[in-house]
Amino acid sequence: MALVTTAEVCDANPQLIVSGELRALQPIFQIYGRRQVFSGPVVTLKVFEDNVLVREFLEEKGNGRVLVVDGGGSLRCAILGGNPVVQAQNNGWTGIVVNGCIRDVDEINGCDIGVRSLASHPMKANKKGIGEKHVPITIAGTRISDGEWLYADTDGILISRTELSV
Repeated sequence: MALVTTAEVCDANPQLIVSGELRALQPIFQIYGRRQVFSGPVVTLKVFEDNVLVREFLEEKGNGRVLVVDGGGSLRCAILGGNPVVQAQNNGWTGIVVNGCIRDVDEINGCDIGVRSLASHPMKANKKGIGEKHVPITIAGTRISDGEWLYADTDGILISRTELSV
């Protein structure tokens, strides 16, 4: 999505918005990481106060994908920290969106990857390995399915059923 903003995508595609093919997440996320603009196919994960599956995904090759984690909106602990984000950067993930908290903000802000989360929190998550991979999730008022496309910049986050040609 080089040089085309999410606002321009919305302005140019009112028919996709009306049909639900293009959706905007509610503006609840904080921006972290050096890459403020990122996009890619979505991989979904649903967990609650547990980061084992988050780490497992980020240990895989990202191939330009975006991991979207429904952490249940929990503000009681961080489900993503600096080490997995460094690993994600090195493994070719383009971004991570967390409906929950992160920690190690300074380390994450030094990484060339896009990260969005609700807030930061110093407490670590549980390590039980409980969660669901590749399932439809609903975060920030928007349903997101595995394989859809995510586009993020400083104006917000868009979800599209297919890759947009901009």
